Amino acid sequence: MQTLYRILKYHLKVSAEMIVCLTDKIKDWTNVVVAYEPVWAIGTGKVASPAQAQEVHANLRDWLKTNVSPEVAESTRIIYGGSVTGASCKELAAQPDVDGFLVGGASLKPEFIDIINAATVKSA
Repeated sequence: MQTLYRILKYHLKVSAEMIVCLTDKIKDWTNVVVAYEPVWAIGTGKVASPAQAQEVHANLRDWLKTNVSPEVAESTRIIYGGSVTGASCKELAAQPDVDGFLVGGASLKPEFIDIINAATVKSA
């Protein structure tokens, strides 16, 4: 469990470092979308647990609140891109800080409709 905690803590640090280099360059945040994908999920078919995705997304949103503005933190869409599937999308979409998905290979499969429909989870 401690190893998982260290990995997650590292993800939070790296995610913040990646976004900090952009904040000075962005003047209008209205069309900005932040996409998060764990490095270990790229091309592996592995997906973060809903709790893991939520923790990183919440951390990114808190970082935006502190370092940019509360309005930007509230309005910026933060999407998850780590091997989303029809089986994982509803639980991920239900997380308060997951605003959608960056879909790769699953967009070519019939289950893509399930991923699209997962957008209604929060409105239900």
